[in-house]
Amino acid sequence: MGDRPAWLIALLAGVVGLVAIDLSTDVWSGARWMHWALELAIALAAGAGALALWLRARSARLAARALGHDLAAAQADAARWRGEAEEALRGLGAAIDRQFDHWELSPAEREIALLLLKGLSLKDIAGARQTSERTVRQQALGIYRKSGLAGRAELSAFFLEDLLLPMRHPT
Repeated sequence: MGDRPAWLIALLAGVVGLVAIDLSTDVWSGARWMHWALELAIALAAGAGALALWLRARSARLAARALGHDLAAAQADAARWRGEAEEALRGLGAAIDRQFDHWELSPAEREIALLLLKGLSLKDIAGARQTSERTVRQQALGIYRKSGLAGRAELSAFFLEDLLLPMRHPT
């Protein structure tokens, strides 16, 4: 709403004040009752409008304040989740590195294994590494041989198995 409500409220309050002054002089000067009744209605309408605008502006300020608190809470939650996710990913990365060390993968095999875990095709891996698809296939077979796994699905399952929560069966 900006400054508009304050300006309109002030304007309407000014109208109420001016009409009230005019009304009091009209009543004391003996003006006809229809004239001052009309001015009284104008003053009441302007006052009601000022009050309605003030209440609306107050409500908007309270809503904005509540939204600000909600936004701050959501940002704090997001920062906490981001930190927890980064910590989990660092832990997962370290666990994957330890397993690759245990399998004694070469640097090239480690890179290919990570790209396989990310879901890239052999063709995409070959393109990213600027090598032939046949070379990537041979290195992938070396990874599976050293790890004792049958293929990409088992490689992925090896690392994902402990991350997934057990399935709950309805009772």
